[in-house]
Amino acid sequence: MKCRTASKEIYLKIDWNVFGDSRYLDEVPIEIYERYPEVFTGNKTGTKIVIQNLKKPWTRGMVRETYRALNSLCSPFDSPESFRINFEIDRKDWIEGLLSWEEIMEYALFRFECEIEGGYIKKFRYKFTPWPAMKKLQPKEITEEDEKLKKLLKMVGEKGEPIDLSKFKIGKVKFEGLIFDRAARILSLGVQDKKGLKDYLNRNGGIRVYRDGIRVYDYGEQENDWLSLGMRRINVPTKRISNNLIISAVSLNRIESDELHEKTNREGFIENEAYLTFKEAVLYALHIVENQRNIDKDKIRMFYGSTPRTEPVISGIEELKKIVEKKIKDDDLKKEIGNYLNRIEKDYRFINETLLRLAGAGLGLSVVVHEFEKALDELNKVIDKEDVSDRIVSLVKHLSQLLEGYTLIIRSSEKKLWDPEKIIDQAIFNVEFRFQAHKIKIIKDYLNFKGGVKVECARNLIVNTLMNLMDNSIWWLDYGGINEKKILISISEELPGFISIVIADNGPGFALPIEEITKPFVSAKPDGMGLGLHIANEVMQAHGGELIFPEWGDFTIPEEFKNGAIVALGFRKEVKK
Repeated sequence: MKCRTASKEIYLKIDWNVFGDSRYLDEVPIEIYERYPEVFTGNKTGTKIVIQNLKKPWTRGMVRETYRALNSLCSPFDSPESFRINFEIDRKDWIEGLLSWEEIMEYALFRFECEIEGGYIKKFRYKFTPWPAMKKLQPKEITEEDEKLKKLLKMVGEKGEPIDLSKFKIGKVKFEGLIFDRAARILSLGVQDKKGLKDYLNRNGGIRVYRDGIRVYDYGEQENDWLSLGMRRINVPTKRISNNLIISAVSLNRIESDELHEKTNREGFIENEAYLTFKEAVLYALHIVENQRNIDKDKIRMFYGSTPRTEPVISGIEELKKIVEKKIKDDDLKKEIGNYLNRIEKDYRFINETLLRLAGAGLGLSVVVHEFEKALDELNKVIDKEDVSDRIVSLVKHLSQLLEGYTLIIRSSEKKLWDPEKIIDQAIFNVEFRFQAHKIKIIKDYLNFKGGVKVECARNLIVNTLMNLMDNSIWWLDYGGINEKKILISISEELPGFISIVIADNGPGFALPIEEITKPFVSAKPDGMGLGLHIANEVMQAHGGELIFPEWGDFTIPEEFKNGAIVALGFRKEVKK
């Protein structure tokens, strides 16, 4: 080892061969001395390590593994700790096709950078850059000026509570990163050294924190999943980003972030209220990035991945029936196989409908608990007072009716003709306490409908669907900071061929493209499951109808709802069998 101390170099030589000739370690001769510079002359400084007389010759595989291991030490973002590795070898063909640090950067399909200040994302830039082989896809760039994205720049937590960094001395937060796609089918479109890329991501993936460019350990290390990205990914693995998909940095100003106190052992921040708010803000920004990335990821899968059909089992059965009809000549055998296929189709439809009902019930469970907590809380307050027996009776009666209303959600219900007005009444009754708690005015325009029509449906599924739509409106009305919150519900025959139940609110409207929001696990809410509108769409398809997202003007709706969310449950006047 050679390095410079003052005007001389320190020279150290260790001969590992003599270790076996000595009985004790202190008997092993080690040569060390100072000398005038021979390697680092002039103003040069550094360390040089030379290893000679290796036990066995190096192979191509050993060289490639060493290259990958050294390459993984590089940081993708500039900071004082960053360095670059030049790997020189006389057998250039041995490292042919292996990734350099610059190439790793190029293989990031998705890039983002944003600045967080106070309670808002002040600047935002997201870029999707498809590889040259992805000729069916176009590059895309989204900034904070995008009309839909503007609706999401105010930061809120899981329960809709504001996230505000200005309550603490945290300062401006810069968040930037690269996101990769590790699917084998996608990597084959442009990555030669797939193993090298995956190894690099495994070792360097994660979100690191820097203060004035100096790394704050041990955020971003494999053993410290400080944002719980792994846990977030468990329930929705295809929509959430894991540590081995992202290389990212969160940058802070040391003076401005005074209330983020580093631990005495220099391993991260003390988990005080300022830190928890900082963490929430980063997660909220990551959620916005995930939404954009998922839109483009779905496009990649559509053109270059395995595209799932809408009903893969049913379509598969239909194809098999055609093959049986064409290929099998024995009529008895053909009939027997046909009977089995019909039975499989019938059983599949039964299971599908059952799980659909259970999924709806599961989504409504949190609402049920919320409603009963409020009703019981008020009941307890009333009981504490005197001479209020009538009020107690009224509350108990309401609670009993509420319970009966919620049992409709989980009780089996056959399809038959129902009065849509009564279905709406039941859905409103089930969430009445929430409307009161959030000070939302319900405009019951459906009471003015004079058509006298009925719709064929399973009542419990439609009640639950309406409740999900109302729940969405409640959340977005709160998020939008609307002073006079309103939800309008009407029944209309204005859309040809349909009887429609229309729900409109005067909130900020949809924050994601309409074609995306009915996909499973797609949600603009922070940590939302993204199943409400997907299930609503499935429910309407199961009824032979449609979940419709009309433009303002398609239905007779007051202008104050023009910029809000408008959704319609469209029941066909003649249900497709």
